[in-house]
Amino acid sequence: MKNIFVKWASILLPILFGVFLTFYSYTQFSNEQLLEIKNYFKNANYYVVFLAIIVAFLGNAARAYRWKYSLDHMGYQSNFANNFMAVNIGYLLNLTVPKSGEISRALIAKKYNDIPFDKGFGSIVAERIVDMIFLLMFMLLSVFLQFDIVKSFIFDKIPLSYLMLICGTGLLLLILFILIYKKSNWKIVHSFKIKIAGLKEGLFSIFYMKQKWNYFLATLFIWFSYLVTFYIAIYVIPETMNLTIGAIITAFVVGSIAIAFTNSGFGSYPFLISKVLLFYSISETAGNAFGWIIWSSQMFLVLFLGLLSFVLLPLLNKNKITNSE
Repeated sequence: MKNIFVKWASILLPILFGVFLTFYSYTQFSNEQLLEIKNYFKNANYYVVFLAIIVAFLGNAARAYRWKYSLDHMGYQSNFANNFMAVNIGYLLNLTVPKSGEISRALIAKKYNDIPFDKGFGSIVAERIVDMIFLLMFMLLSVFLQFDIVKSFIFDKIPLSYLMLICGTGLLLLILFILIYKKSNWKIVHSFKIKIAGLKEGLFSIFYMKQKWNYFLATLFIWFSYLVTFYIAIYVIPETMNLTIGAIITAFVVGSIAIAFTNSGFGSYPFLISKVLLFYSISETAGNAFGWIIWSSQMFLVLFLGLLSFVLLPLLNKNKITNSE
């Protein structure tokens, strides 16, 4: 009973949070402002949206291509089609439970390419660590280019003492975890070590692979495609066309954080985008419409490719399924 409750809570809470942010945002608008948002959607440049979707598609393909380097290094054969469909299905599942897509990718690799789950999952965790480093680099670049805006958006909203408390608590918990992991003889810790042993090869594969520079270049392309997708999208409505590079990177970082730490940014993405664009003299109605247009177009791609991959994956691997049975 408890497990069922936890499972449904992990699914419903992120969705309810997104619904709350959406409801909260729109209850703040007058009828005239809601009509203004509707007009933004009606008059948006959807040729730009289509172009942004194409670039995002290339980013998805590059992620599947990059994954193959880690798997090849560990001696496991995979093909681009299966990797690409696994990535698409992962993005689709992330719309429900945050980060559930990573587990699904490893399960698909196990089922269709005979790659052990722990090693496949380890390679995906390694990807996420690399991606987090790139996101951190963009965050630092944003702080460098737009310090006053970032300070107003974050540091003026959250007391410095609170931020220091969060960082200090996190650091202490990390040290405690490492000490327990290294020194403890508890049975539960021993079982945990056994379970993550297989993760290590996948996790550290990127450091020892022969084609690490190809992996790095693929990562550069992935993040370049994300940034270009966002840059193209600023031309969707007139109000955002003249954003400076600093403003673009700052808004891009805020949107990336929303997507990374929620269920693909549902509700949180347009909410935060509209808030940060206020600092660049863009009305909240325009910023909200802009955020929803970008998010909706990208989720259309996720839904289309994810559902298509669900259908095609077993069909294209029919012989493998038959042989395994």
